[in-house]
Amino acid sequence: MTLEALLTLVAVLTPAILSPGPSIIAAIQLALSQGREKALPYGIGLAFGASLWCLFALFGLAVVFKLYPPLFIAAKVLGGTYLLYMAIGLFRGARAPLPAAAERRFGTGFGGGIILSLSNPKPALFYSAVVLSIFPNPQGVANIALIYATALATELFWYSAVTLSMSTNLMRKRYLAAKVWIDTTAALAMMALAVMLIFNL
Repeated sequence: MTLEALLTLVAVLTPAILSPGPSIIAAIQLALSQGREKALPYGIGLAFGASLWCLFALFGLAVVFKLYPPLFIAAKVLGGTYLLYMAIGLFRGARAPLPAAAERRFGTGFGGGIILSLSNPKPALFYSAVVLSIFPNPQGVANIALIYATALATELFWYSAVTLSMSTNLMRKRYLAAKVWIDTTAALAMMALAVMLIFNL
């Protein structure tokens, strides 16, 4: 475990969190429509729910790969392919308008945010691929806790920042103006990870 690896995790997660998806769009639109009082707990719930996929990936992958080592290579190739697919989609949609928000069927509070994140399978696949790429070796309990804490802190920081800042129309305009760069950055980061994962660089 190195500081460089943890910083890489933060660097990869940041554009992925900020690029348009069901969770971030729901957080933005709730902040705009109902203010930070309701949006902040919802955003924290979204962050916590998303970070659980990191924990599931860390523990689940460790157990499966220990029992079936050949699956490690297969998972790396599949994970890299999925990241590449996501990257191409982000790159192509960088100039597209912001899509509609996901329905908040489970409420707008902390619990509703968790449920929305857990109902979305994309973070599960994303975290699995990222964990494999950045932390390819089996991790002990202490390292797993450190990786999870880093992911949780990153998710909490950005969801909190978005829900607080998007309570104003000025910040919304700035976000929309930067959407092309956010999506393009995320796409390039994912492409690089995909290549590293597939070819074991």
